[in-house]
Amino acid sequence: MKKILVVLLVAFIIIQFFPIDKTNPAPTPGMDFLRIKKTPEPIAKIIRTSCYDCHSNETQYPWYSSISPASWFVKNHIDEGRKQLNFSTFAVYEPKIQSHKLEECIEMIEKEEMPLESYYVGHQDAKLTAEQRKQLVEYFKKVKEETDRKMVF
Repeated sequence: MKKILVVLLVAFIIIQFFPIDKTNPAPTPGMDFLRIKKTPEPIAKIIRTSCYDCHSNETQYPWYSSISPASWFVKNHIDEGRKQLNFSTFAVYEPKIQSHKLEECIEMIEKEEMPLESYYVGHQDAKLTAEQRKQLVEYFKKVKEETDRKMVF
């Protein structure tokens, strides 16, 4: 039993030498969702608090992202989040894709699938109230309608 604990401790120490890359891509204010959609500040605050760590290039890495293997879990979530939706580069999506991304936001918020439960562990302030969910859904629906009106079919 003692040998197993020593091996696990040595393995834990060794994996600390393989940190994740915490470099955020350079900011692109002209492409950011909150800016291009002129999001009202109360709604923008909710989106920044509950969405931007995983769905933008403005990730604020928590303290535990410096400890492997937790850091690998965090990095994977961020990479997957940005791949699905990146608010920092929202303007590069074509209107049809923007509309689809907004529809997904609405669906995920209504089903309470976002933010992820695991995100709340270190980010209690990101937990959305029923009122905040309602506000976000209404806002995303409004922006989606505006986006859909601008599309050329």
